[in-house]
Amino acid sequence: MLTTRFVTGAPNWVDLGTPDIDGATSFYNGLFGWEFQSAGPEAGGYGFFQLAGKTVAGAMQNPPEQGPPSWNISLQSPDADATAKAVEQAGGSALLPPDDVMDMGRMAIFGDNAGVPFGIWQPGRLKGLEMAGDPGSLCWLELYTPDIAAAAAFYNSALGLETSAVPFPGGTYTCINPSEGGEDAMFGGMVPLADDPMEQTAYWLPYFEVTDTDAVVAKAEELGGTVRMPATSAEGVGRMAKLADPYGARFAVIKSEPQQS
Repeated sequence: MLTTRFVTGAPNWVDLGTPDIDGATSFYNGLFGWEFQSAGPEAGGYGFFQLAGKTVAGAMQNPPEQGPPSWNISLQSPDADATAKAVEQAGGSALLPPDDVMDMGRMAIFGDNAGVPFGIWQPGRLKGLEMAGDPGSLCWLELYTPDIAAAAAFYNSALGLETSAVPFPGGTYTCINPSEGGEDAMFGGMVPLADDPMEQTAYWLPYFEVTDTDAVVAKAEELGGTVRMPATSAEGVGRMAKLADPYGARFAVIKSEPQQS
């Protein structure tokens, strides 16, 4: 499961790029109760979504030339420069080469072997998210990709991520975990892009935990969001829905079923 005990390859950050930070703040405050806090004048407008005083995500207003509104994920690396070399050797590309973010850490943005953007965060003073797996916070990731085997090979080579097939209603599901912690540290899955008929391009999708999926879906629509997949239950997993905020940034919500010991 996804926790804040970050190890190499595990998700340690998620942030929103939006054309309207005030509008996005209003939407996510109404949906999850998040409050936006600026990171200061030296951060160029970047800030943090917080819940109960803990950081659950980052956000920044982006001009259109920086791409469409989106949620972006980052994975932990002990050495962003070494990861950049591993990404290139594995068939990926550097979209934004490693660079220091003040004394907070070192970041980079890459494209995987299918061109899907993902970030790397090498922690400095900022270790990562302060809450994960609890209601209102990141709890799972899915990579929608045209070739699961190729994606699994890429992320294994670049970051040591491991995959495993687990039974799922209607077939099997490819889970992802960092090498440290094994399958007990699963944080996401890989899904055939064809399973998302609304999308033509591969992407990472963040899931946020909620206490009532149906209520969140109704609230998202009330606040101007879009339902990409209605609330659906999966036995042994939970009740989930895929949404987009008023600007088109995609995300999902889930009320997870309690894990059996």
